[in-house]
Amino acid sequence: MVTISISPAAAAALSLCVRNAQNTLLVPIRNAPFQAATKLSTLAHSTPSSISFNPLRFSIKYKEIKKKSRGSGVVCYAAPLSPLNLQWISSICSAVLLFAKGTAIQKHFLVPLLAIQAPASIISWMKGEYGVWAAFLALLVRLFFHIPGELELPFVALLLVIVAPYQVMNLRGTQQGAIISLVIAAYLAFQHFSGAGSLRRAFDQGSVIATIAIVCITAVSCLLLI
Repeated sequence: MVTISISPAAAAALSLCVRNAQNTLLVPIRNAPFQAATKLSTLAHSTPSSISFNPLRFSIKYKEIKKKSRGSGVVCYAAPLSPLNLQWISSICSAVLLFAKGTAIQKHFLVPLLAIQAPASIISWMKGEYGVWAAFLALLVRLFFHIPGELELPFVALLLVIVAPYQVMNLRGTQQGAIISLVIAAYLAFQHFSGAGSLRRAFDQGSVIATIAIVCITAVSCLLLI
């Protein structure tokens, strides 16, 4: 049986010896396998350092990753100004104006504004089975009872969305629809502030809610146009 032994790398001249089963030296090899012995010793010395665990380095990298994740969270704060949220703001303000007091606007202009700027989920509900049943029941009540004007306008808006042709509803989300909404909002703002007489009177206790709703609708229409 022949065994091969490699002497330690600390020696000046590395030797590779071939021995038989009686442990007698057969062939001492010094020069030829020197490169192989050097590679083996280099691998033996480099391997532990390459796989060693450095907790300080890990903690620094973890802090860098944590800072990057915090920085990416700031970008997500642009979500409140998304078109869907703007549509919800416009719809809520229009609904508030339908029942608000202390304003001189013609409230029937809010009906096409609601149809153009309402979110898609509300339009789908109106055109669905529940919306049809709601319109049917409201129509029955309207035939036998008197409905005030503030309560009749939501019913008119519901009927308008249900019977509107698809060419009109396709204006939603387009630049043409945004221009129409801005024109309606600007006209309502003109009516409101003209009826109030001055800017200070528009923010009085009796009309401050309507003023805030008018300003929000106008601002939303401008942002949707941009």
